[in-house]
Amino acid sequence: MRSRTTGPLVAIAFLLLCAGGCSTCAEAPTSGYEDVNKQIAEQLQKVGLGPGDVFEVAVYGEPSMSGLYRVSDDGSIQFPLIDRVQVEGETPNEIADGIQNRLRDGYLRNPIVNVFVKEYNSKKVFVLGEVQKPGTFPYAARMNIVEAITVAGGFKDSANENYVIVTRQDAAGKDQRYELAVEKITEGQAPNFILQPGDIVFVPDTLL
Repeated sequence: MRSRTTGPLVAIAFLLLCAGGCSTCAEAPTSGYEDVNKQIAEQLQKVGLGPGDVFEVAVYGEPSMSGLYRVSDDGSIQFPLIDRVQVEGETPNEIADGIQNRLRDGYLRNPIVNVFVKEYNSKKVFVLGEVQKPGTFPYAARMNIVEAITVAGGFKDSANENYVIVTRQDAAGKDQRYELAVEKITEGQAPNFILQPGDIVFVPDTLL
């Protein structure tokens, strides 16, 4: 299996090599990836959290315990009544179950706890090519392609806005490639595309 470091570098090199040909490509499809968005939402529930990530805890009937929590550098949070809770590497459901079990142990009779991730600051996406500020950015919960382009400062005038390429690795370390008509997405002519941590977004140059 390809290492975590090597994978993005190989994909970036491949995209750079292909960039010159994209100006003559047909426009990207405007549908057909709705199932991918659904799969990503399901997979994100299996992603363990890390330092810097922010999530909301909702304890039914206990507003004083409900609120936003940021994972500290040591991978824990400070929670009312039960003190430190180690959450690094745990999924939202696992965190909810852990808090619920500890609250049940002498504090609340039948606690109901839900966890909703707000920011995946420990996870990154790459936005490269013809954008104003190419670079690496924190992954936000259910971040979509339009938001990724926005945090990178938007398109340059030379960008091919309807042939944006997203590359990601599957569980086997194999690259998957998606071609997106982002301009049409912003115009409401195509559904948005949800990103996942580690995605590489590449905007080719129409002038090449």
